Amino acid sequence: MAQYTRIEVANLMENTGLVPLFYHHDVEVSKKVLKACYDGGARLLEFTSRGDFAFEIFAELNKYALSELPGMVLGVGSITDAAAASLYMQLGANFIVTPVLREDIAIVCNRRKVLWSPGCATLTEIARAEELGCEIVKLFPGDAYSPSYVKAIKGPCPWTSIMPTGGVAPTEESLKSWFDVGVTCVGIGSKLIAKDDKGNFDYAEIERLSALSIAYIKRLKNK
Repeated sequence: MAQYTRIEVANLMENTGLVPLFYHHDVEVSKKVLKACYDGGARLLEFTSRGDFAFEIFAELNKYALSELPGMVLGVGSITDAAAASLYMQLGANFIVTPVLREDIAIVCNRRKVLWSPGCATLTEIARAEELGCEIVKLFPGDAYSPSYVKAIKGPCPWTSIMPTGGVAPTEESLKSWFDVGVTCVGIGSKLIAKDDKGNFDYAEIERLSALSIAYIKRLKNK
């Protein structure tokens, strides 16, 4: 069962501005990546459900977060149907992220007051998501669009909260381009979850990039 309401999660997304995205089939590796993000100041992480038995990895990861990482809010991404959303919410997912707009997912998440963030591209999709109770819309795939697209959306719909995912880098230049047009937060995957020259996860670098990104975002939001 979720430990945080959708409003609490939405506020945390807005306040920290960063949602790391990550998946790995090994639970011990996953714990180390989660801890690196946490030590860098991240308080949210989207576990992208993309492998066989991913729900088992998430269950152990969430138990670890509840036991060892106070205030860490885990959610699940790459969810494509209501059954998967329900399964992960039973395992304690605090938010559900989808690559597409699915009304069946909206219904099961709203029933439990769990935040859901659907992947949307057009203003029509965004409007429908908001009609279904969406707090923060995922602009996906973000690298197919641009900050100017977000600016155009927020012109007629300034109330819309947007989280671009894909096409965002943990650099001041990239983050500035998105936050200057009014995004609520950003999702960052492989560009944040760094690896070394041998292809192994670089936990120190993940921690550093997380801290750096959060510091950049804080300055951009408070300027």
